[in-house]
Amino acid sequence: MRASVVFGVICAGCSDPRVVLGVNTIDATTDAATDADAATDAATDAGVATDAATDADAATDAATDADAATDATTGAGVLNCSTSGPGRSDCGADSESCCTSLEVPAGTYYRTFTNSGAGPTAEADPATVSGFRLDKYLVTVGRFRSFVAAWNGGAGWVPAAGSGRHAHLNGGRGLVIGGVPGTYEPGWIASDDANVAPTDANLACVGSLAPDLAPGSTYGTWTPSAAGQENLPITCVNWYEAYAFCIFDGGFLPSEAELEYASVGGSAQREYPWGTTDPGRSYQYAVYGCYYPSISGSCTGVANIGPVGTAALGSGLWGQLDLAGNVWEWTLDWHASYVDPCLDCANLTAGSMRSTQGGNFNTGTTAFPPFRGQDNPSDPGPYAYGIRCARSP
Repeated sequence: MRASVVFGVICAGCSDPRVVLGVNTIDATTDAATDADAATDAATDAGVATDAATDADAATDAATDADAATDATTGAGVLNCSTSGPGRSDCGADSESCCTSLEVPAGTYYRTFTNSGAGPTAEADPATVSGFRLDKYLVTVGRFRSFVAAWNGGAGWVPAAGSGRHAHLNGGRGLVIGGVPGTYEPGWIASDDANVAPTDANLACVGSLAPDLAPGSTYGTWTPSAAGQENLPITCVNWYEAYAFCIFDGGFLPSEAELEYASVGGSAQREYPWGTTDPGRSYQYAVYGCYYPSISGSCTGVANIGPVGTAALGSGLWGQLDLAGNVWEWTLDWHASYVDPCLDCANLTAGSMRSTQGGNFNTGTTAFPPFRGQDNPSDPGPYAYGIRCARSP
């Protein structure tokens, strides 16, 4: 049997999960409409050399945000790496597109198992997963920025009702709801619009307390304007914001079975995403245990969160990075006991907690896959939670 964590905060060497509480305020400051007006003005003045030179940067930035919002409404492709820049085109050791998405082939595996390096044992709860694509990198601050601009303080973009389904499955109906034969995932529910609030205050995790970390420390990677943290994974996002972002980005949230399948190498059911090598304390395989960046084992703030792809030796079987550590990853499912059998299924019967995977920069190896985490989906500013999107094959 696997244990479950309430908020997903476990210190290295600690045996009990700790609950983290957070209080945040809403401070809607983003104004994409202003940028759009700047873009219009620049286009009008294009023939005037002096004005065009002055307005060129503002016009380019505004056009990028406006195009992203327009394309997202129509569900067109990956949106947030169409222009180069920090956190969009320079991820990983090869400084590649931060939107790189890799194929995960279909297969069957056991969701419950143990593996101490000699192969999987105590297998139970089989699941079959159809092929899909899973982003190589966690969503960066740089990628998230255009989503915040398009949301525009609640006056702009929101997901269309029913969007975000696994449209490549079951004739467009999506995943099967586990335990309820003949029913399928509903996609985005319009009433959930109110739970999307990526304000500067919420993304700063103001008031978020972490009992195993330094008192008063903050772990929000977001900055109100682009600064030196664009390559860090976005943190402090609730489940609704994670789901909405993936829809905005042309994808969907992976199911718990899909993300775990990719993290354990499918039927290989690896000890760690990368194999059997102990991750040690050098953060070559995973950013965890407060070992990044000084190997001290003590966390003090955002500095303990690594840029996406930092743990370059920790790639999973199909090439994804940070499948263990750095930030917890939201999945589509409500957290509950597994339903067997599972063929492209997800637990979408409403509960109180959503399932998470991966552990974070503070947890020990016991939180690595196949450990199942969980958290309140509307928890304001969950400091160690981020996003990884999936896509149709």
